[in-house]
Amino acid sequence: MDIKKAYLWLILSTLTLVSCQNESQTKSEKENIGSEEIEHPTNKVLLSSEVKWEKLNPARGDQSPQAGTIWGDRKGEVPTGFLAKFTDGFSSPPHIHNATYRAVVIKGSIHNDDPNAANMWMKPGSFWTQPKGESHITSAKGEENIALVEIDKGPYLVQPIEEAYDNGERPINIDVSNIVWLDSKKSNWMNATSKAKISFLWEANGSKGLFLKLPKGYNGSIKTDGTVLHAVVIQGELNYTLPKNHETKVLDAGSSFSATSKAIHTLANENNEVLLYIRTNGSIKMD
Repeated sequence: MDIKKAYLWLILSTLTLVSCQNESQTKSEKENIGSEEIEHPTNKVLLSSEVKWEKLNPARGDQSPQAGTIWGDRKGEVPTGFLAKFTDGFSSPPHIHNATYRAVVIKGSIHNDDPNAANMWMKPGSFWTQPKGESHITSAKGEENIALVEIDKGPYLVQPIEEAYDNGERPINIDVSNIVWLDSKKSNWMNATSKAKISFLWEANGSKGLFLKLPKGYNGSIKTDGTVLHAVVIQGELNYTLPKNHETKVLDAGSSFSATSKAIHTLANENNEVLLYIRTNGSIKMD
């Protein structure tokens, strides 16, 4: 090869290398922007310390459990999620509700069943449903007893058992030890390398509820595409970074985050496993 040909080959090789690097960099930057930036993020956080408490059933006065709204309006006709807090030894009289509800134990031990049923104490991470119109009691034991309760349409009312009726639904009680978990090999909602786990609890009218379990040391993100996303910390402590100002909030049990459009939720938990309950009308993709 003469000097001119060698020089020309060197120039062409250099230009090709630079072009490939630029193309690769541009592609990488586009993917990074597409996956980690949302133009108008709607992410919000509500800390457990910011929840405002009031009487769940004012008619019972000081014997009423406490309620703290997370989303929606218990007194309105919209989907609603709220925390219910019970004192140690609490036991309600037999009653019914005008709306079916779903619930997750966050703290303490809670029993919810037919008035004549033996106590079945559900621990944190347990899930149950209570059909509207069905007579039942709710009891609690423990220094602090809290559950997440959600309804698809309010208002949420307590009514006497004389008005009980069978609407065709049947209650569900799933102890935390009986939750069925799927890993990345069994669910395409997680990347192949993800160590997180998922459990699908219910689906109705375009919405769904599920558990996400984040292992100790998790540092990643949850990408969501629905117009409804409510996530509540059931167990553990989670670091949540807001996209607008990059401020990191520490979410303990009872804290929540939400979004009303496509969103990226940046999460990390250093010292413990974290259990999340999520309600959404879209899909989820996890790192």
